[in-house]
Amino acid sequence: MADLRALQETAKAKWEALEQAPRILVGDADCGRAQGSQGVLSAFRQEIERRHLSATVMPVGCLGLCSSEVLVRVIRPGKPPIVYGSVTPTRVPAVVEDALTSDRPRDMALGTWGDSNGWGLPNLLEDPGLRLQTRIATQDCGSIDPWDIDHYIANGGYTGLGRALGMTPQQVLDEVKNSGLRGRGGAAFPVGRKWEFLATAPGPVKYVACNAEEGDPGAYNDRRLMESNPHLVLEGVTICGYATGAVKGFIHVRTESALSVARLRRALEQMYANNLLGQNILGSSFSYDIEIKETGEAYECGEETALMESVEGKRGFPRARPPFPAQVGIFGKPTNVNNVKSYAFAPIIMARGAQWYASYGTEKSKGTILLCLSGNIVRPGLSEVPMGITLRQAIEVVGGGIPNGKALKAMQLGGPLGGFLPPSALDMVLDFDSLAGTGAMLGSGGNVVLDQDQCIVQFTRLLTAFNQKESCGKCIPCRVGTKRVLEIYDAIVHGQGRPEHLDRILELAQTMTSGSLCGLGQLAGTPLRASLRYFKEEYEAHVKDKRCPTGQCDMGKE
Repeated sequence: MADLRALQETAKAKWEALEQAPRILVGDADCGRAQGSQGVLSAFRQEIERRHLSATVMPVGCLGLCSSEVLVRVIRPGKPPIVYGSVTPTRVPAVVEDALTSDRPRDMALGTWGDSNGWGLPNLLEDPGLRLQTRIATQDCGSIDPWDIDHYIANGGYTGLGRALGMTPQQVLDEVKNSGLRGRGGAAFPVGRKWEFLATAPGPVKYVACNAEEGDPGAYNDRRLMESNPHLVLEGVTICGYATGAVKGFIHVRTESALSVARLRRALEQMYANNLLGQNILGSSFSYDIEIKETGEAYECGEETALMESVEGKRGFPRARPPFPAQVGIFGKPTNVNNVKSYAFAPIIMARGAQWYASYGTEKSKGTILLCLSGNIVRPGLSEVPMGITLRQAIEVVGGGIPNGKALKAMQLGGPLGGFLPPSALDMVLDFDSLAGTGAMLGSGGNVVLDQDQCIVQFTRLLTAFNQKESCGKCIPCRVGTKRVLEIYDAIVHGQGRPEHLDRILELAQTMTSGSLCGLGQLAGTPLRASLRYFKEEYEAHVKDKRCPTGQCDMGKE
């Protein structure tokens, strides 16, 4: 691929020139912006100009240490990067003094990102929580400017696409299948097999859709990938298009994810300008386009058939299946739908090979998983860990455990449709199959940790309220079932619960599971069953004794 080689040479020359001078990397994903990263960026630029220093100030994505935002890394040629946390505009002059003009940085830094070079600062990469991680999809997040395509290319970007275009579509499908990659959107279906369904579908017009809706409370890994490395996601969608014979891809993303949308749009412009999209990509016979389709704040549109309706400009109601999307999809044409993370792994698999990727994880769950830790946890944030670590490692090592010396009460896994697990499950392995039958699931990667002071009944009510609000209302079991369940929970947490309510919750959960049209209604009973299964005594205290053991519920209030 002569054109790709030219792009790589230009990008590498630009990157090497960048490395010759100090760089100040400011975490500027949404987690950083929520803490004021835009003001920090501006303050650094002003301070560098005031001091007449030669240094590049650049925005980067999320490094995963979300609890320490605004996170800043200062890289000087020949020295390990110095990491500063909780940086504000008023701290910028001290950081510049410490990192750029001092030969011995002080302890105001969190540490170094690598060997401390005798400075006496801790090497953060030796932290047990970071050592446990394996950065594959997130390898460039927090290190490259997401607005600049050359940064991505200089660090190996589009190598996977170049290799794919030198192979037959079937060879690409075989590579993805041999990697063992399974979908990261919740269902965990083998990605290569799903792509093959589309590849073998008849007809000259086929589509690829990327599900970037991500409306799960507690899940933010899709957004962090799009904000931090949009080209990785777009390259994966393009590789899928080539492997399946599709003519166009759609990125279905929430309008409220404004930073993701902006960076994806900029990345698309750069791809077209460099012949990475459009006609005869990189001089090949493959032509392909990608379009951003924004949606409102509709959790239901994360369901693949509702997503397709939304792409077509209709209200996001789910369709009955069969026919499945690979048979009849967007605008009636065969379509493949995968999650952001599923596509993000594809370029790396194509660049490094199926066997390399399959060397991570477990026998049936290959690779890594992006975990979003939140709730009562010392270090909330995004981490990428190999499949097969335990829940204990995720919470106590990666997340730093429960703050203030409190005890763990429960873990709620898999978003609002996922279940609960008690502390006795801490040594359970995190992979797709081990959680089967426990009442919990990996889902989209959202994991909420609850300490001893949290009321399971009240928390389950919050999940039920979310599911009821987000139900599209098309089918009766979900529309009516979620409303009736919420009414029961309202009665229980206000001291009006009756013993028969507990049986009624389980009956309604089963009705929704067996009768609902799509996954929202089918799974809305999962947290209900799991919380009753593991924490029935807490329910009985509310119903029989009219008492909330944690004091979270205002018992007796109408």
